[in-house]
Amino acid sequence: MSRASEEADRPEADRPEEAPLPGALPMSLRVELIAFRRDLHMHPELGNQEFRTTAAIKARLEEAGLEPRVLSTGTGLMCDIGDWDGVRPLLAIRADIDALPIPDTKTGVPYRSTVPDRAHACGHDVHTAAVLGAGLVLADLHSRGLLPHPVRLIFQPAEEVLPGGATDAIEAGVLEGVGRIIAVHCDPKVDAGRIGLRPGAITSACDRLEVSLDGPGGHTARPHLTTDMVTAAARVVTDVPALIARRVDARAGLAVTWGRIESGHACNVIPQRAELSGTVRCLDLQAWREAPDLVHAAIDEIANLHGAKSQINYIRGVPPVVNDPAVTDLLAAAMTARRGSYAIEDTEQSLGGEDFSWYLEQVPGAMARLGVRAPGDTARRDLHRGDFDVDEHAIEAGVELFTAAALLDGHRS
Repeated sequence: MSRASEEADRPEADRPEEAPLPGALPMSLRVELIAFRRDLHMHPELGNQEFRTTAAIKARLEEAGLEPRVLSTGTGLMCDIGDWDGVRPLLAIRADIDALPIPDTKTGVPYRSTVPDRAHACGHDVHTAAVLGAGLVLADLHSRGLLPHPVRLIFQPAEEVLPGGATDAIEAGVLEGVGRIIAVHCDPKVDAGRIGLRPGAITSACDRLEVSLDGPGGHTARPHLTTDMVTAAARVVTDVPALIARRVDARAGLAVTWGRIESGHACNVIPQRAELSGTVRCLDLQAWREAPDLVHAAIDEIANLHGAKSQINYIRGVPPVVNDPAVTDLLAAAMTARRGSYAIEDTEQSLGGEDFSWYLEQVPGAMARLGVRAPGDTARRDLHRGDFDVDEHAIEAGVELFTAAALLDGHRS
């Protein structure tokens, strides 16, 4: 079914109001933003290396008469639209700009990555184009006296690098004066032109775990005279997740999952060392805060039971993104004003992590899932794959969401 047909079939009550908000996206800007996204897609850059991307964003904002400031980290930038009075808190709109270290395996598209083993396989190029487009529309509204309250754009580097570039951006001052913050994340399970919303936790926490076990080693004929290191490692792998599952509310979804275990080199030698690594994921914010102590205690308990000495490197990743209900309502109202309630659907909590959560430790905010699936596409697609691509109509939907949110938030302030 075409989008025109879908529009015609919508219930009257689900359509936008007759008097729409200002700031409609001109066709010329739609074309430009698609071209901008494709240029970024062809030239992906990893976290904290986004120099070309930063320069491209900066140049386009300056062309619109704005004054973007490159972050002290050297990549990424922030840009205020309108004159902040220093009193009413700003609304911030955030995009992440880095790519992933995987090859682009798409075929038949002219904008395939030109950089070996680098790809925008998570949609950050779409996020960037949408926030840039919103900035250009809002700058035009400001020049005509139609922007009720200043807005800050944040183009953040290194989202894919634990614990996330958001921490460096916050340290660089991007949240100074900010009262609310909004963002989107591409979702290949949602049709382009629609968004998914959820108050409360919408992503999960994700930490990294590295463990080494040590013992004297020995002969496999006499395991009773030493530490049976392979058995000790195996028990840590199997018993620690089970033990943690009995020490935290099951609804918290705290889970240890191992991705690597390595020990020994000969069939008749008990090794002196074993190494394990994995992830700790958690659905609940409070349980995530308690997770390091729980995991350390469980590993030490099992290792000591088998006579192994443990060394644990617990690497903090990101907490869950917990959407503020009021800001979630703002995004819902914004999308309804632009496209009608038809364009909004409920979404589930993801087990993936997102460093947007660090902003929400400081100020209330919300993230929407931005649909990027071509309507009618029934194939199962996912992020972080070399063949990831989007229906570029999603860029327009993102611009509309952000601009309407800025206008509505300004009138509510």
